[in-house]
Amino acid sequence: MTTFPNSPRVIKGGIVLVDPASARVLRVISLQYNPGTLTRTFQAQRMGDGASQSEALRLKGPASETLKLEAEIDAADQLEFPEQHQSVVEFGVAPQLALLEALINPASASLLANKALANAGTLEIASMESALTLFVWGANRIVPVQVTEFSITEEAFDPSLNPLRAKVNLGLRVLTIDDLGFDHKGGGLFMAYLQSREQLAKKAATFGFDALGIGGIP
Repeated sequence: MTTFPNSPRVIKGGIVLVDPASARVLRVISLQYNPGTLTRTFQAQRMGDGASQSEALRLKGPASETLKLEAEIDAADQLEFPEQHQSVVEFGVAPQLALLEALINPASASLLANKALANAGTLEIASMESALTLFVWGANRIVPVQVTEFSITEEAFDPSLNPLRAKVNLGLRVLTIDDLGFDHKGGGLFMAYLQSREQLAKKAATFGFDALGIGGIP
């Protein structure tokens, strides 16, 4: 295979799972192919319809940001080297899909532990805390997120009906300090993300009034 040493290394987007208590990295999930589009939607947090005139320009907190992307997973690349990817030979892309499904399902061990507590007569059982999910899109965009939408379209199968190709649609909501607080690991990462966006905005080109066809603000 011919290689080009001067070719830039392609950075992949992905998801990192972090223990919310210890901040220990639990798992790194790299997207096989970077999505062609990443849709970002914002909803400002304003004071609301009942706000007084003096509060019309005030913001209550960070805007609510949602992300949507479509990821493709294909076993073709791995099947070219079956001796290196035995799990793909046996199960296709099912393991990768199961890994993504785990983002929205509690661990079976946690469910069984709560069942045992309920059988023992425990009156109040705390909700299960999931891992802190980080969406990574390059070094300057690492944000805590919550998976809000998730769908899988399986498109091809082997003789044992294991999926060989699939498209995954992910909807993510960025978690802010309003969700996590300043002292939480995720809250700190959100603040770093917000500050990086502010620094990036300063690099945008500036224009004078003439670009707008006016001489100034009346």
